[in-house]
Amino acid sequence: MRLATITALTAALATTTSATAHAEPAAPDRPVRVMSYNIHHGQGVDGRLDLERIASEIRDSGADVVGLQEVDRHWSERSDFADQAADLARMLRMHVVYGANLDKDPLAPGEPRRQYGTAILSDAPIHDWRNTLLPRAGNLEQRGLLEALVTVRGVPVRVFTTHLQHNSQQERIAQIAAVREIIGVPQDSVVLTGDLNARPDTPEIDAITEDLVDAWAEAGVGNGYTLSAENPYARIDYVMHSDDVVARTAAVLSTDGSDHLPVIADLALPGDRVGTGASVRSADR
Repeated sequence: MRLATITALTAALATTTSATAHAEPAAPDRPVRVMSYNIHHGQGVDGRLDLERIASEIRDSGADVVGLQEVDRHWSERSDFADQAADLARMLRMHVVYGANLDKDPLAPGEPRRQYGTAILSDAPIHDWRNTLLPRAGNLEQRGLLEALVTVRGVPVRVFTTHLQHNSQQERIAQIAAVREIIGVPQDSVVLTGDLNARPDTPEIDAITEDLVDAWAEAGVGNGYTLSAENPYARIDYVMHSDDVVARTAAVLSTDGSDHLPVIADLALPGDRVGTGASVRSADR
């Protein structure tokens, strides 16, 4: 009986060892560098309009995906009526989508509509996108949530960017509630970038971090202040992500290209989602 038992155990061990040897190795995580940057329509702290400076800062950062706020599109003389989203995409050779939260008639018939809002730049192709207007009270500025569906190194990612109300906490709380509803329970990995106009110890940030992880809290060092560029005193610009993503590092970059400092985060996307495909959503708003 003892010999039979030993023989059986030896056979079982051999089978287990063989199965382990032939098991598929775990897929490695995929790195992605994400930036959030309020570009102040390309006007720096020196008062100079210089979109090429913004492009150089993004290029030098090595960011793969960028969420931009305060982006003009044929808006006014302050930005030479330029299509800043398209111009940045051309300069950086990146894909782009634009969310117009303010949309006005042109100054003269036949000219493009005057728009102001957010943009997402991506090295990887953008499969689909949509912009959803967020709650607004009275005459306060209309805000929105821009979403782009991209596949980064084989992993489908839903990238969002937003710019929340600066002078009403009540409205920011309502806007965060809408953002959480739109993101929902995601089937894909999620990255949220934005100027949330709220510090980390506020109810707005407490609410959104019930669903998403603050990359700076996870991997940043120091206070992470992003406002203002000349004398930083507050952290209000964020990169956040779903809990299947891991932040490896986070940093605030020095710049004079805007009144905000850009924040970047090196994220690891889950390798086990490579090739899973993504549920494409219609750009219906």
